[in-house]
Order: sequence, then C-alpha cells, then structure tokens
Amino acid sequence: MSFGLNRKILRVNLSKRTVIVEEPDEIFYRRYFGGRGLITYFLLQELERGVDPLSAENKLIFACGPITGVPISGAGRHSVGAKSPLTGGYGEAEAGGFWGTELKKAGYDAVIVEGIAEEPSYLWIEDDQVEIRSAMNFWGKQIHETQEAIKKELGRSAVRIAAIGPAGEKLVRFASIVHDLRHVSGRCGIGAVMGSKRLKAVAVVGTGKVRISKPRRLKNLSAWMAKNVEKLDHDLHNYGTGAIMDVYEATGNLPVRNFRDGVFPTVDSISAQAVKEKVRVAMETCYGCVVRCKKTVEVAKPPWTVDPVYGGPEYETLAALGSNCGIDDLDAICKANELCQRYGLDTISTGVTISFAMECFEHGILKTESTGGINLNFGNAEAMINIIELIGERQGIGNILAEGSNRAASKLGGGAEKFAVHVKGQEMPMHDPRLKRGLGLGYIVSPTGADHMHNIHDTLYEKRIPATMEGLGILEPVPAEDMGPKKVRLFHYVSTWNSLDNCLLMCMFPSWNVRQKVEIVRFVTGWNTSAFELLKVSERANNLARVFNNREGFKREEDKLPQRIMKPKLNGVLSNSPIDIEKLEKAKDIYYKIAGWNDDGIPTYEKLEELDIGWALRKIRE
Repeated sequence: MSFGLNRKILRVNLSKRTVIVEEPDEIFYRRYFGGRGLITYFLLQELERGVDPLSAENKLIFACGPITGVPISGAGRHSVGAKSPLTGGYGEAEAGGFWGTELKKAGYDAVIVEGIAEEPSYLWIEDDQVEIRSAMNFWGKQIHETQEAIKKELGRSAVRIAAIGPAGEKLVRFASIVHDLRHVSGRCGIGAVMGSKRLKAVAVVGTGKVRISKPRRLKNLSAWMAKNVEKLDHDLHNYGTGAIMDVYEATGNLPVRNFRDGVFPTVDSISAQAVKEKVRVAMETCYGCVVRCKKTVEVAKPPWTVDPVYGGPEYETLAALGSNCGIDDLDAICKANELCQRYGLDTISTGVTISFAMECFEHGILKTESTGGINLNFGNAEAMINIIELIGERQGIGNILAEGSNRAASKLGGGAEKFAVHVKGQEMPMHDPRLKRGLGLGYIVSPTGADHMHNIHDTLYEKRIPATMEGLGILEPVPAEDMGPKKVRLFHYVSTWNSLDNCLLMCMFPSWNVRQKVEIVRFVTGWNTSAFELLKVSERANNLARVFNNREGFKREEDKLPQRIMKPKLNGVLSNSPIDIEKLEKAKDIYYKIAGWNDDGIPTYEKLEELDIGWALRKIRE
C-alpha cells in the first residue's frame, strides 16, 4: 500500500478519444515525487525537439504531489505544465485551492492530456469514471458562466472545475487556467495550451481520501501550525499578500511605471491594508490551510463594480496593474483583476505587457491610430481596463499585446524592445533585481523565465538566516546587493529548497522549517526520508527542466536580464544602482559550476548520473 500517492496517472488522448490509466511503481514516485518532477519527466521523455507549443504534439499535464490533499496547512496545491507558448521552453504554473485535492480523492496523481479534440470539449472525472464531453455550449463563455453551466449540466454543485476563458480559447500567449473561479495557474501561458487542445475545462469529483502513514503525528503538527499561525504568518493571515508595499516602495523593490521609476508616493492607497479597509469582504483559504491569505473583494459603486465571486488581487496584481502602470485607483485595480479572472489572463504578464505598451505610447512608438483612440498613458485606469478586454478578445492593439511584450516589441519595432521587461519571453514579477541581486540570478537561470516563487528574496537574508531555512548549512547573512560566491551559494541552497515545494506540492506561505517539512513527508508517505534526499528530488527536477530548455535551443546567451533592469531607476533609492554586467556574468559562471553545468549552462554527464537521471543527456543529443 502506498501512502500520500495513488500510483495512478490518467492519460487522455483528445484526438483518439481514449482514456487509459498507468500505474508507475513506488521507486518512480520516490525519484520524481510529483509536480515539477512528473511534468519534466514526461515532457522530456515524450516530446520531440522543436514541437510547436500550440500543436497536437504538446502535452498538458496536471500534476499533484504526495502532500496534495492531506490535512495540513499548505497542502492544497497542484501544478500544470507543458511546453510554454510564451517562452518556447519548459512551462509550469502552480495553483492552490481545492481542485488538486479533488483529483487525488478521485484516485489520480496526474492527468496527461494529449492531442486536440475535434470540437470544444471538457473532461469529466468522477473516481474511475472518465468522460470526454462536448463543450460546444460553453465555448466563448467567461470563467464564471462556464463553471455554472458545467455544474448545471452535471447536476453536481460540489464539482471542482479547472477552466479557461476566452483568452485561452483565442491562444493569448499568457492565458491562465482558473480553478474554482479564483485559484489560478497563471504563468507561462499554460491556458493557451489548453485552448489549443479545444479543452474548455476539467471537472472532477472524488469520493476517496488520501492515505496517510502516520495520521496522528501529522494531526499534531497541523494543530501546532494552527496554534502559532498568528505569530508565524501574521501579515499573511490578516492581510494576505501586499502588506508591506510601503517598505517595497521605500527600498526600491516596488516596480513603478514599467520598472523605470523608483517613487510612488500613493502606494498606501493600493496596499493590502487599503484593500482590507475599503473593498475587502472576506478572507478565504485553500484546502486544509489555517493561513487564510486569499482576499475576496467587492466594489458596488460605478464606474468599477467588482463581483466578489472572483476573489481579489494579490500583491503581484496590485503592483503589476497598479504602480507598474502608474495607477493608484484601488477600485480600478480590483476591476482589472476581475477581468483577468473572467478572461483567464495571468495578471503579472498582463500588467507588465500593458506597462510596456504605455511606455511605447509615451515615446510615440504606439499612437492613438493603432490603439483605437485610447490614450494609453501611465496612470490612465480606464485605458488599462479597456486594453485588458482587447487582449482577452484579441481585438485591435490587444491582438499584438496578446503575444506578450517580447513578441509585441519585435512587431512594433522603433526601439520598443528596450521597454520589454522579460526573461526568456516571460514578463518579470514584481520584485526588482536592482535591490535583490540573487533574485536577478534566479530570474535568468529559472527554467520558466522570470519567476519569483522558486527563487531567493535577498532582503530576508541580510541580517539573519530565517528560521525556516535553518539546517541547510546556511550560517551567515549576506548583503542584498552582494553578487559574489557567498551569494551564489546562498541562492543555490535556498532556490533548490524552495523548488521542492513544486514537487511535493506545498505552498511556501505556511512557515514550516526544514525539519518540519521533512517530518510532513515522513508522516504522509511513511518513507524514511531526509533533507538531503528532498534536496536531490528538487535538484533532479530542476536539471530535467534545464535539459528540456537546452534541447529546445536555449543557450548561455538566453540567461540574461532585460535592458531596463541593467540600468538604475530614474529616481528613488536605486537611482544609482545599476547592475554590473561583469559581476552578473561572473555570478552566472560560479552558479553553473556549483550546479554541475558546463560553460554553456548544460548539465554535465557526471551531474545527471549523480542525480540518477543519466538518460536525460541523450535527449539533448537526439
């Protein structure tokens, strides 16, 4: 008997309308665990080099982990992966909520979707009963309409639904997958892959439960977090993300006007505290979690009425659609967030792409003739909201911006590329490498392009080592602006440990320390594991993702920061803080060697053998 895992993977071919179940052995699961581990394994093994991300040959993989669906804080997550239409490399996005738990309860650890359906379809999973159903009546509908229509057709109010909106259907390259209206797999354009397969939704109900090896010991640990959550995660518990936006503005971390400026005096008007005071109606949670960091907002007064059914904006959204677009109208930001949920759009890429367009407009690269008469100035909330709708529908200028800032810059020309803030085609999150230098290294070596989740946030390690990281051999603080060997070593350890969450699947917000996380895995699976083994699980998955990108043609030259970030901000505390290109390249050299990669950033044969994935090197050579 396996604990924490069903040892069943559902494989659905939409072209052939076939459904089969595969049952890998326990050694396979212990080697790859779940999430990123499973996704990288199947994509690297089964995709040919050069596959079009929007073709039938790409695969869309929903993957849980051994911790998904167990009753402990942070266990309500799953991953969705594919070859990314935004970057052309490895793509993966996590989501919280309840969908992954329901899939585990239905008896599956993952769902691999292949091919393209002849007509719009959705997948209905009820334990061992799996159907491919017509979604003709739902195609073109926004997320809430889709969910309600599917529930009505199935006659099941408790069903959990992962769906795409019009953006995914129209192949917007940063389209998202929305789970139960407010839990989003946002990054890498995974929703466009789902749309290319004419798969509107995956609806699931499970009547089973996740087996746990030591339920009493897990319950005691869960109770400890419930008792201490106010002390450990006070801001997240009370405000959600975005509670220290004033600190971010003061230190230069807050992106302002397309990462150009460093000062945003009205930051308090768009913070999580402002959300709580002005528009918040509730705090929600994910499966089994006591942190309860998910905001629900409502705006009843015109012009920006906001439906609470779509939740509320996280920090990344408040900054991307707020300060980074020069906007301090909280109601408008909440409306923009709602529209992104309705259409199924990643709020980070949406906000950064719009801020890119605003700067292009400011410099005359875009004019009102091409924007449909919209004055796309920084600070114009109405313009931002209009552009989101145009992107979601791929109409007018929105059709160009739906390609993402990198492709849009190439099409617009006129020097637009210097305003596109992305890494490998993925727009940069709301944390600035000019303050956090290790984070910048993390952006450039991340397998998914710029990503802040499986990364280091240097300011947390300036004065002391956080309690959550004790036990990894990190003994001394390192300044945020440092880019030397100590910082590179610190980044390697921290990012590898953080990436483990993408395999287990766990949320990073509950403040579990290293020992506790090891205990959670032991209590759930019954495996006599260790921090060393778990680090290797993460490192193995990261190297498989790197090999995937190497095979797709990514070289050392692609590991770089955008032009905008290499220069100082125009004002504020980072106005004299350019990133030294030579120091960054030296840090990259050191990281490659620490990671076991050659000078071109390709994992060596010896490193892959050490990780027990020597087979992966053949995938580069094939």
